[in-house]
Amino acid sequence: MRRALITTWMLLCPLTPAVAQLSINFSSPGVSIGINLPVYPRLQRVPGYPVYYAPGVNSNYFFYDGMYWVYQGDDWYASSWYNGPWRLVDPMYVPAYVLRVPVRYYRHAPAYFHGWRADAAPRWGDHWGHSWEQSRSGWDQWSRSSAPAPAPLPTYQQQYSGNRYPQASQQAVIQTQSYRYQPKDPVAQQHFEHQRAQVRSAPQQQVQQPQQAPRQQAAPQQQPQQHQPPQAQVAHEQHAPQAQEQGAQGKGHDKGKEKDKGKGQEKDKEKGQGQEH
Repeated sequence: MRRALITTWMLLCPLTPAVAQLSINFSSPGVSIGINLPVYPRLQRVPGYPVYYAPGVNSNYFFYDGMYWVYQGDDWYASSWYNGPWRLVDPMYVPAYVLRVPVRYYRHAPAYFHGWRADAAPRWGDHWGHSWEQSRSGWDQWSRSSAPAPAPLPTYQQQYSGNRYPQASQQAVIQTQSYRYQPKDPVAQQHFEHQRAQVRSAPQQQVQQPQQAPRQQAAPQQQPQQHQPPQAQVAHEQHAPQAQEQGAQGKGHDKGKEKDKGKGQEKDKEKGQGQEH
């Protein structure tokens, strides 16, 4: 079935740079392929190849040109993070150096690998058919002396595991800030450019959010107003005790004066009586 699809695709869509833009479908979310590593995997260099493999992972797990590559269920998947999410890559666009990795480095090799040389690349032409091999002519012919240097491992991802493993929307921001490598393969370049576009659009979304916030906020709840007495009444109540106190003091003063006046009159009376005698 796969061979028939590849043959039909070759007849309808010749291999051109424009078609290469469809090698990964970014409009759909990534998929889970059953790989759930608890921590960042230990990666070892394939001798003589610019490719790494994971000897401790029970999967056909590789790293090349800034991306992780997994061959599972007769399909190739790629991701820029060690635990995915993964995106399906058409076999027409899988990098040649990934296809050249010898059979012995496939930790979970499919059954049809049996009988093939362990120190040679899988016979992809026999498996995917003549049309694929014709379009990828020369994929298995190369000089090790001209092989590019391997891409640096994204070891910054070691600090992200378990609950700290970022969501897809966060991965693009973290990678752009932490990994400066520029890939050479068209598929990897396409993936990295898509992530940079996500990061460029993120600040615009953050700027728009504060402008929309006032329309989304609910009207503040009005607190029940307590009855406030009129200002004149408050002033009157504040001055009333003082007036009463002053009034009391005035009455006391008047009584004192009357008492002193009475005493003075009695003294004058007694003095007059003394003079008469």
